[in-house]
Amino acid sequence: MRIVVLTGGIGGARFLLGVRAYAREVAAEVTAVVNVGDDLLLHGLKVCPDLDSVMYTLGGGADPERGWGRVGETWTVKSELAAYGAEPTWFGLGDKDIATHLVRTTMLNAGYPLSAVTQALATRWEPGLTMLPATDDRLETHVVVSGPDGDGDQGQRAIHFQEWWVRYRADLPTHRFVFVGAETAKPAPGVLEAIGSADVVLIAPSNPVVSIAPILAVPGLREAVTDGPAPVVGVSPVIGGAPVRGMADRCLAVLGVECSAAGVGGLYGGRSAGGLLDGWLVAPEDEGALVPGVTVRTAPLRMTDEAATVAMVRAALELV
Repeated sequence: MRIVVLTGGIGGARFLLGVRAYAREVAAEVTAVVNVGDDLLLHGLKVCPDLDSVMYTLGGGADPERGWGRVGETWTVKSELAAYGAEPTWFGLGDKDIATHLVRTTMLNAGYPLSAVTQALATRWEPGLTMLPATDDRLETHVVVSGPDGDGDQGQRAIHFQEWWVRYRADLPTHRFVFVGAETAKPAPGVLEAIGSADVVLIAPSNPVVSIAPILAVPGLREAVTDGPAPVVGVSPVIGGAPVRGMADRCLAVLGVECSAAGVGGLYGGRSAGGLLDGWLVAPEDEGALVPGVTVRTAPLRMTDEAATVAMVRAALELV
């Protein structure tokens, strides 16, 4: 059995723990196609938050309390940069984390594509599945906002998603999301092949607007999912009208989509109507959520531990 997971964010990384455990039970192969829209350059270093969240989580190196970054992290370099007044001060890199970014940036500068660099980094962490960036090309999520930028400018401007998310906590008048570079990006090597040979495609309970949508914005990738032979099952990131974590509600509001299991399911849409989904797994709190043309079932969706997450994955796969 071959399972492909479209994923991003911390929730997506934790979901993969359950997918991996399930796959070991049934001897399945798993490929994670990971969002790169959050990627950015900081102090000359290439930072890939979602790829690193997956790698650290599956490799046992993630901080379970913060939910992001490395366990046992220290912040000496961050403090020294602050002493120099080096911007940006709103995004901090831990000392252990910087080592990852140094290795990645060195390899990228030497001409290796991001997919090859990701594979090399994964040899240390042994994630137990294949990690693929959605694209090797530049693709960044930017957010068109209005409001003060420090220079008195009240007009619309575009800022990087990380600035909107981390610096401003999504608390600016927000107009739309733009996936810069998506038009010319190409799927990373192995992505289309993995989707084309999959027995099932799972959409992780990740933020649909800024984790899953940038993946599908890569030309040819959405079509590979919708036109491929594998059934597609999504897992709701919303329980009882509230996102499980993060600020998906604010992202959905920008699109005018209700923050509910039905709202997100409708955003993805059913394949019979030109959307993505064959199946949609929602929490018991959202029983009765309907998505036209999609089989909807309920199961507990709180990823409290690995066993609970495996049960989620099993319930999703039973939809097909």
